[in-house]
Amino acid sequence: MNAKRIGLKIALLAGFLTLNASCQKANELRPNTVPARKVINFNRDWRFARGDPIDAESADFNDSSWKPVRLPHDWAITGPFNPHEDGYAGKLPWRGVGWYRKAFTLDKTDAGKRLYFDFDGVMAFPKVYVNGRLAGGWDYGYMSFRVDATPFVRFGGVNVIAVRADTRNHGTRWYPGAGIYRKVTMTLNEPVHITHWGTYITTPKITADSATVNIQTTVENHLKKKTDVMVSTLILDPQGQPVCFSRARIIAVPENGSGNAEQSFVIKNPQRWDGNTPKLYTAETFVQMGNEVVDSDTTTFGIRDFKFTDDDGFHLNGRRVQLKGVCLHHDLGALGAAFNTRAMERQLEIMRDMGVNAIRTSHNPPAPEVLDLCDKMGFVVWDEVFDKWDRTADRVNDQPPLEEYGEKQIKNFVMRDRNHPCVVVWSIGNEIPSMTSDKQGLTPARVKFMSDYFREYDPTRPVGLACNVPAIVNIRVIDPLDLTGWNYGRHYAKCRQRYPDKPIVYSESGSAFSTRGFYEAPLPQKKNDYSKGYYISSYDRCAANYADIADVDFDLMEKDSFVAGDFVWTGIDYLGEPVPFSKQARSSYFGIVDLAGIPKDRFYLYRSHWAPEKTTVHILPHWNWPDRINQNVPVYVYTNGDSAELFLNGKSLGKRSKVTKPEPPLYYNIIDKYRLCFNDVNYEPGELKAIAYKDGVEIGQAIMRTAGEPIKIKLTPDRTQLSATGDDLCFVLIEVLDANNTLCPLADNEIHFKIEGPGQIAGADNGDQLSYEPFQDDKHKLFFGKAVLIVRASEGQALSTGSTSSPQVSSGQGGEIKIIAESDGFASAKIIIQSK
Repeated sequence: MNAKRIGLKIALLAGFLTLNASCQKANELRPNTVPARKVINFNRDWRFARGDPIDAESADFNDSSWKPVRLPHDWAITGPFNPHEDGYAGKLPWRGVGWYRKAFTLDKTDAGKRLYFDFDGVMAFPKVYVNGRLAGGWDYGYMSFRVDATPFVRFGGVNVIAVRADTRNHGTRWYPGAGIYRKVTMTLNEPVHITHWGTYITTPKITADSATVNIQTTVENHLKKKTDVMVSTLILDPQGQPVCFSRARIIAVPENGSGNAEQSFVIKNPQRWDGNTPKLYTAETFVQMGNEVVDSDTTTFGIRDFKFTDDDGFHLNGRRVQLKGVCLHHDLGALGAAFNTRAMERQLEIMRDMGVNAIRTSHNPPAPEVLDLCDKMGFVVWDEVFDKWDRTADRVNDQPPLEEYGEKQIKNFVMRDRNHPCVVVWSIGNEIPSMTSDKQGLTPARVKFMSDYFREYDPTRPVGLACNVPAIVNIRVIDPLDLTGWNYGRHYAKCRQRYPDKPIVYSESGSAFSTRGFYEAPLPQKKNDYSKGYYISSYDRCAANYADIADVDFDLMEKDSFVAGDFVWTGIDYLGEPVPFSKQARSSYFGIVDLAGIPKDRFYLYRSHWAPEKTTVHILPHWNWPDRINQNVPVYVYTNGDSAELFLNGKSLGKRSKVTKPEPPLYYNIIDKYRLCFNDVNYEPGELKAIAYKDGVEIGQAIMRTAGEPIKIKLTPDRTQLSATGDDLCFVLIEVLDANNTLCPLADNEIHFKIEGPGQIAGADNGDQLSYEPFQDDKHKLFFGKAVLIVRASEGQALSTGSTSSPQVSSGQGGEIKIIAESDGFASAKIIIQSK
């Protein structure tokens, strides 16, 4: 938002202080009065009903029979699955209408303030009613939006908000979820305040000694008179110490209008945001009328420089960084689309352990917390606004017009996300066909105005598109783009030839298939040699017809160093799109990690290549083959070493070394460059052991033993200390072991769960793509010996405070949470975690 756009020029009287180590404390620089903004967590105490009852928006509608729910909420994830439905959207009942209602009171002392509801995402086409009147809504299920409820509320009395969600016209190629699936906040502001997403921070000049930080603050005035305001900003370094302070005077912000304050700072010896050291600064902005603080806002940002080059990939802070990325869909497995910060953090932790440094938000705006986490954890992000420009973008029958609709969505998208240092690419879409084959497709004019909308609200990042048809370079639709992403099969080669100066990202690689724990002989001899039983072998030799196994992409990225790197489809299995078994399955086969968050074998293949600094020695398959005694069972070893020796029951089966230059032309020869394959092993029960070496030095060992009969349950929590906020989660790995504590890899026992203390079952899953068991139940079967239970810590006495720009919820009283797992024939297993 600039002066030309709002039709206002503002005179500034400005100055800044660069503070040294002996400077004042932050509290001495902040204004003395308490900021007037109140931000309230609005997720509790809702009621929900499926269907479309008459007058459900009315304030006096009787909703006593509706189900009490806490947001975020996905009405479809509880099921049931429909086995007869195609699996493209997970076979879950997401399509329909649902209503949410909540009563709330407003203090009489707040009369005269502005009241806003901020929705991070509602699926789909939400209409928001306040006290029976339509207050607002939105038309894209993945986009965050604000509703100004000021004209509709009553201060000093009871109010009712009602939200109608309707997914019937939403188009999708995967499970979208349904309902208010992201958080909601209520904000109370004085009539003069910083506009929503109204702080914009850029770092136009960065050297080793200093960084220039520009901050634009947009202030809106709802008074019926011109108003003079003072804007001051305090910048804190990553350790929380003040480094700069500045104030600027905005003259005469017009009545019912807005104005911008521009401030510039120089930070000495800046601490860079980087993948391994994601240092974050904080800008605290205060708006004053006279001596009274009428608003404040807090914005985190990072100081980093980056560029995409045409011949040397991606550079971050002056050095080349190979993007080792994954595409992630928005669902969280057994939790569905209902966003949870800890669940997302766990996914990112798993990806980081594998060597991932980049995330593609395929194919829609993520929850805002995803980018918060990427900022904190040091992932760079390809931030994508749409899949196609059709019904998957909630444009029904090519309406609204793309030019109007695109600007509306992109404005919200960019203004929301532009202060995140993790974001390095804006994407206008994914695999959009050309106009010659789809009236909603690509033309040079369309690509230009969509790209220009991004540049209008943030000119500091490149704009790209994920392409999959090389022929589009002939119609010059990519001319307006700053870089191009290309999906699969070295399709970028033609673009490289036609546009040698345009940077290239391999925006979608992989699309390999596997089922965790499932193996069969003989080995697949073609990449589409799938099992007849609707599982896919975890020997990692299968992929979609249009795609390749991981080894092919590894080799491609090594040869084509001009490419910035790749984003694998996908990091984690997701609900829906279960190619190649869409009729039978509920969830995808693409993931490197299964739907429950349990790594597949492919995880260790990627880890061995993407994180060579970590010791990886992994053997596959399992070693329980009673029907193949003295028959061939190939053994693979995935390691960051260059060779390994394999032993069976103490006898050496030889040593294998990775082949630097595999012989063409056979497709599977490439795997000898990245895997150690012992193809001539005859099965006998006992112990397999691999000893891995690098440059002749042993780096580690792995052992795989034949398991006996299962006799006990093992519970392994990912964390033992939780916060009693009602949102924190513990993911418990469930396994069954034999008498020697060996995992029983074929076990499929049904495990029953009990929770004692301040906790509840939030979900359970086992990663089985063919399972129709409900996710939210007190029992679940093991799948190849494993499952995951998700436990939520109950909320104690939660308090909302309004002193900052983000909702603050204090932890309440917690206590011991006892988790008990039982199954017929086993002693029960128990663990205790703490909530406080």
